[in-house]
Amino acid sequence: MNTTFSCVGCGKCCNDHHVPLTLAEARMWANDGGQVIVLVEGFLGNGLGLPLLQRDHAERRSVVVRSGAIEAHVAITFAAYNVGPCRNLDEDNLCRIYERRPLVCRIYPMEINPHIPLNPAVKECPPESWEQGPDLIVGGALVDQELVALIQRSRQADRDEVQTKDAICGLLGIRTTALKGDGFTAYLPEMGAFASVIDQVVAQPLAAPKGEWLFHVSGDDIAGQVLAAGAEVATEAPVNYTFISLRAA
Repeated sequence: MNTTFSCVGCGKCCNDHHVPLTLAEARMWANDGGQVIVLVEGFLGNGLGLPLLQRDHAERRSVVVRSGAIEAHVAITFAAYNVGPCRNLDEDNLCRIYERRPLVCRIYPMEINPHIPLNPAVKECPPESWEQGPDLIVGGALVDQELVALIQRSRQADRDEVQTKDAICGLLGIRTTALKGDGFTAYLPEMGAFASVIDQVVAQPLAAPKGEWLFHVSGDDIAGQVLAAGAEVATEAPVNYTFISLRAA
């Protein structure tokens, strides 16, 4: 099935969406006065928390860490924190930083994760966005080769920067992750400290951060599986983060 798409400027994609950022974009966002949210998810070396078909992609964008007696993989996302309209959206739903907008904004409505197919039904764009405009996907393939290159660039940055993100998180005291598929741990660091730590780590890369990671999980059943595998589970109430559950109510 072919898909057409044309942005109609409704601005819905610029409301209430935490936009994933590259390291440079996160530093720019902080410098511009915005807030960055740090979202963390992980899975165990035995595959707990990860569908088998997604393992290659997940491993490539994660860092290997210790949790208890075993190795775990942690993926760290820096994202623009947007509650309500994006701070760069003007009264006409136009982007004030359009020429230097983040990669993910340039890629929209396509997905970054290769295991998530484009589904217009779950996008907030109005129906007319999908009823007119140039071809986006033909015969299952993305038509715009520049867009293909941007997606690959975003995925590569995700892989290349995860070690640096881990070092930054270590200095910020971020060491609790959620289990992939169960939820995310979400941190809102103070932006002055965040920017300073980015500059410090980028200027002089540090040795691998010390300190093991804990898993915050949604229930005793999952905690039992994590503990049985040899990993450590957070037992104290969150102090510097919020747990976002993905578990069905």
